[in-house]
Amino acid sequence: MVFDLPTLPAKISTGQRGEARLFAEITAKAFAKDPFNLWVFGKPNAMRPTFHVEAAHTYLPHGLCHRIGEQAAAMWMLPKTLGGRSTDIPMRAMPGLIMILLRYGGIGAVRRAAAADRAMKANKPTEPHLYLFTIGVTPDAQGQGFGHQLLSPLLRAADRAGLPIYLESSNPANHDFYAGHGFETHKIVYARPDAPPLETMWRYPQ
Repeated sequence: MVFDLPTLPAKISTGQRGEARLFAEITAKAFAKDPFNLWVFGKPNAMRPTFHVEAAHTYLPHGLCHRIGEQAAAMWMLPKTLGGRSTDIPMRAMPGLIMILLRYGGIGAVRRAAAADRAMKANKPTEPHLYLFTIGVTPDAQGQGFGHQLLSPLLRAADRAGLPIYLESSNPANHDFYAGHGFETHKIVYARPDAPPLETMWRYPQ
C-alpha cells in the first residue's frame, strides 16, 4: 500500500514543527463550544495549551498537519504500516499536560481526560486506517468551505491507497458534514455516564 498525498492547493500550508502554537490556537477557537471537549476540560481556556501539547509532541513531528492561514487546521496520523506513530502523548510531555489540566479544571479535569482517553482507545478499530484527530475552522471563517478544502486532499489520497479513515466526532452538529464526505457512524461512545456522546465514524475507501 502506498499513500501519496496530492499536490496541495496554494492556500493550504503543510504544518511545520514550530507552528504548534498556531495549530493550537486555531483548534481551540474552533472547539470552544464543543460539548465533549467542554465536558473534559471544564473551561475552554484549557483547550489551547492542551492542543499545543498534542500538536508539538505528536502530530506536527509525526503526523500530517495542514492549515489555511490562521482560520482552519487539521491534524492526522497515518497507520504504523505507512510510517505513522502512536497517537499517545510521550511520557516526557505528560507531567506538563497534567499540570495544565489541574490548573484550568482541577482534579476533575484530569479524571475526565483519563476517562475520555480510555474510551477512545477501547473503541478505536484495529484495522489499519488514516486517523483524523482534529479538523477545525475558527468561528469567523466558518461557512467558507475551509473544512471541505482541508479534507478533500486526504480523502483522495486515502481512496487511491485503499485506506479507510477513522475519526471521533465530539459535536453532534458535525454529523452531517462528515456524512456528506462519506463517513458512517461506527459507534456512539460515552466516556462516563455523565459525558456527552462521542460519535466514532468510519469512511471506507471510495
